[in-house]
Amino acid sequence: MIVALIIACETGFWVLLAAGLACRYLLRMPRTGLALLLCEPLLEVVLLVATALDLRAGAAPDWAHGLAALYIGYTVGHGHRTVRWLDGHAAHRLGGRPKPAGPPRHGLPRARHEGVVWLGTLLGAVTATVLLRAAMWYVGDPARTGPLESWQAMAWRVTLIHGLIALTYLVFPKKAPAGTAPAARGGDGEGARR
Repeated sequence: MIVALIIACETGFWVLLAAGLACRYLLRMPRTGLALLLCEPLLEVVLLVATALDLRAGAAPDWAHGLAALYIGYTVGHGHRTVRWLDGHAAHRLGGRPKPAGPPRHGLPRARHEGVVWLGTLLGAVTATVLLRAAMWYVGDPARTGPLESWQAMAWRVTLIHGLIALTYLVFPKKAPAGTAPAARGGDGEGARR
């Protein structure tokens, strides 16, 4: 049941996103579009409640419950960036606005951008850990919560690997090609333009 709900939430995310952007830019109904986009966090609330109810009903904690926690963590850490990036591109393609700037390509601005993206991954891991720890406490039987602990370890392995990759942009910065203007300061890349 939980896996089907995760798939439904992911599908719902993209349906709400498409409907919200279509209302904002094709139908010229920006308030309706914004309302649809603001409904997206409700999908994670539904998934969280369903996962808790499933555990309360006596379901054995398994990989699906861990996946649900990681999915919610990812959405908390990176969902806003994804929506903002897609909104910028929809505004350009459908609303006639200028094309959004991509992330910096070189030097410290690129390292800063990668660091901000990594902070989203860190926030996602913290969120997933809190949810997994709450589920383990809720179940109250260490013999049954092994799968949840393995998902917690996975969240932190991914965060560590992503952090090391982000760090390489600081330690080994890519230099701008000769004859090009240096990248503008700021621009930590408000979208997940990777």
